[in-house]
Amino acid sequence: MADAEVVALLLVRVVVGITMIAHGLNHWLGGGRIEGTARWFGGLGLRHGRLQAWMSVVTEIGAGALLVVGLLTPLACAAVISVMLVAGILAHRPNGFFVFKDGYEYVLVLAVAALALAMLGPGRLSLDSALDIEVIGWAGGGIALGVAVAATAGMLATFWRPQPKEAEPAT
Repeated sequence: MADAEVVALLLVRVVVGITMIAHGLNHWLGGGRIEGTARWFGGLGLRHGRLQAWMSVVTEIGAGALLVVGLLTPLACAAVISVMLVAGILAHRPNGFFVFKDGYEYVLVLAVAALALAMLGPGRLSLDSALDIEVIGWAGGGIALGVAVAATAGMLATFWRPQPKEAEPAT
């Protein structure tokens, strides 16, 4: 692998990882703290908002840390993809594509970057490489996408109970 490819994978891994860590810390300590995050999740139709808030914090910080050091990369990428799928489906999809309208543009880019990273692998400057853990290509992408879709479907089936929209009064 050329030096430029090694550095490029390191950059993507570290930036996506730090982004996820920051996102998790913000859910935990920012703005409304964990209680505000729990209320927001409840407003999206998720039962047990406090549990969901803590699950998101642990998942985002954990996946981010794994990406930064390049350990268990396909599983870390699966966690990022799953978090972005949930966010995209519940919070951003109704708003269209563009992030400036609170659309799904941002979560789509993070999810696809994580999928690409799972397929390309973490690169030579990673714990996966040092420990000779190499799951890349279609296998890495398949693991990341498969685990992410299964986790997202399981979470939504278990916890998502959207409130029916009130019918508009007849005129």
